[in-house]
Amino acid sequence: MRGLKGAAAILTAAAIVLGASACSAGSDTSGPQTLLIWDTGLLAKTNDDGSPQTDKSFLHQAAAAFEKEHKNIKVKIVEQGGDISANAAQFKAASIAGNGPDMRIQYTGGPTLSFSRYFVDLKTVLDSSTLANFNGLNTVRKDYKKDGKLLALPYGSGTYFTIWWNKKLLRNAGLDADTAPTSWEDMMSRAQQYKDKTGKPGFFVANLEGYVGAWVVAAQAAGQLGPNAFTDQYTGRTKITSTPMKDAFQTFADLYKSGLTNADAGEVSNGDATSGFLQGKAPFYFSGSWEDVGLYEGLKDDLGWAFIPMKEGAKYSDVAAGGPQVAVAITTYAKHMDAAKEFMKYLAEPKVQDLYVKLNQTEGSSNKKGDTSVIENPILKEQAEALKKATIAYPFDNVMPQSVIDLYYRLCASVFLGTTTPKSAVDQLQAALDAEQG
Repeated sequence: MRGLKGAAAILTAAAIVLGASACSAGSDTSGPQTLLIWDTGLLAKTNDDGSPQTDKSFLHQAAAAFEKEHKNIKVKIVEQGGDISANAAQFKAASIAGNGPDMRIQYTGGPTLSFSRYFVDLKTVLDSSTLANFNGLNTVRKDYKKDGKLLALPYGSGTYFTIWWNKKLLRNAGLDADTAPTSWEDMMSRAQQYKDKTGKPGFFVANLEGYVGAWVVAAQAAGQLGPNAFTDQYTGRTKITSTPMKDAFQTFADLYKSGLTNADAGEVSNGDATSGFLQGKAPFYFSGSWEDVGLYEGLKDDLGWAFIPMKEGAKYSDVAAGGPQVAVAITTYAKHMDAAKEFMKYLAEPKVQDLYVKLNQTEGSSNKKGDTSVIENPILKEQAEALKKATIAYPFDNVMPQSVIDLYYRLCASVFLGTTTPKSAVDQLQAALDAEQG
């Protein structure tokens, strides 16, 4: 989801020191401390010069509030620079040396499980009554086992892969703009009608990095395999080389072959995707609910959305691919362990998670005691209701180890352009997972 869910480039590295506070009694609480947190651009927001966007940055606001009750801890928030792979390599090297952060914020699933040896089991930090109120714990348990080590705290109810459309463009072309596509084929038909009437592409796609493919392939495969599609692939219950996964890659490849996308779809970066859609380059656009705020502000009532539709005959036609993507962990070598545990307990409070929802408006709380009244974005409200009825599938690029995810993105880019076949893609992914798991 990373998609983000897919996943774009992370903000420039910056170290921000804020006041925080003392924590419960422990060997590291006798004097002033600096609690070091590495964030991969998920909970903190900074300006181009590295200064915090204090009115928008949840992590900075949470640290500031924590400070008012605790007096001898400084919270140093460092945003790792570079992309996901670079961040992972940096954290691994620091962890091997034992000089990494006290806490790290990364994606759930594979990017958390890959570093299981370096993370504290939070079942020893948060009591059972607190954990009972959390959704999404399965996304951060070692090997996805029900009784597995709890490697991190999932933050937010998650984001989900979507198809967006510009109602105004469709209406101007004399097409239905107010109802969601009933299937993949229905969506393709509408895009074809739009091109026939206007001579312009039906889809604006930015797949240089392979992210769009990651979202589409995950959704289509889950439509056939169901909610455990990719955790079953991880554990070996099913194979990545199964027909549904290969067919999902083929569906994405056929999208480019159809001629319904912008001609440069394989060359446009994800960073330019939103602006292209808002500029009206095409009526349909694949992305995720992480764009709720920006797209709604840009199009208001002219914005339509749906979870990526399944192909006709899909076994699970109501799939919403996505889920929790933010994970907060404590490192086993933390220099200020007690301080880290106390801050983790603070982050687990429902009122603190409500602040996260209120500031971002792109996902609900992962806590069952969350206050839904803080949801103001009308798109997010609609999605929250739709998710109650959907079959939720935790996607491939959350579940898998980071090395497999990296390969997945590259293959989603090359399959789209026809330089890699769907069969070769699934074979390579299976081999990569087998190698990773030994």
